[in-house]
Amino acid sequence: MPKIWRNRMDWLKIQRALHEHGFNPGRPDGFFGPKTEKALKRFQNAHDLEHDIAGELTLAALFAAGKGEANLNIPTPKTGLKRIIMHWTAGADGVNSLERSHYHLIVDRMGKVHTGALKPEANVNCRDGQYAAHTRALNTGSIGVAVDAMAGAKESPFEKGDYPITKVQVRALAEAVADLCKTYGIPITRQTVLTHAEVQPTLNVKQRNKWDITWLPGMPRPGKPVEVGDQLRELIKAAAL
Repeated sequence: MPKIWRNRMDWLKIQRALHEHGFNPGRPDGFFGPKTEKALKRFQNAHDLEHDIAGELTLAALFAAGKGEANLNIPTPKTGLKRIIMHWTAGADGVNSLERSHYHLIVDRMGKVHTGALKPEANVNCRDGQYAAHTRALNTGSIGVAVDAMAGAKESPFEKGDYPITKVQVRALAEAVADLCKTYGIPITRQTVLTHAEVQPTLNVKQRNKWDITWLPGMPRPGKPVEVGDQLRELIKAAAL
């Protein structure tokens, strides 16, 4: 357990915040017991968060919008948007209405950025059904950004297809994600800015054999998800300067 959460007063604040969100951890006493653990897991399930005791994203959700007490020294993203997930559409040239419905931003192979049918704020709360569904079990609080490419691509044996990702597209993706990070106060980390292929190994949220984005221009074959994600994050960090 992280050192900060060995403090009884911190757990008392978390228990009170759970109460305010409607998840009963029992009588607030400052101890991490079975009732608190169950309430915390129910809260995490409701917000598509991993069961990480009380990690950064869980705390940000717990104490957002004035819930609970402050002074826990955790970053609170603006408007409840806490991560950006990068995809490819597996489409050919031309952004279509289906792609617009699933992603908040789409970057075409010429580097032009297209807006989706819904703004990122639609994914702050997905209970109304009006949100961009881009990542299984992780749409709440997640901005979906895609490069429109990779139609006909195969992972193994690798074939990039007739519509591979372009270098200008990657640069435009990095710039678009960097702008979103600045706008919504999202830090550039492995947990908060990641590819669809990284979701399962990094956040432990099961996906259905997704391999986007594991290939970039110049690569002979797809790479390891987190290593390719690290390459993209370095470009995003550079674009954010």
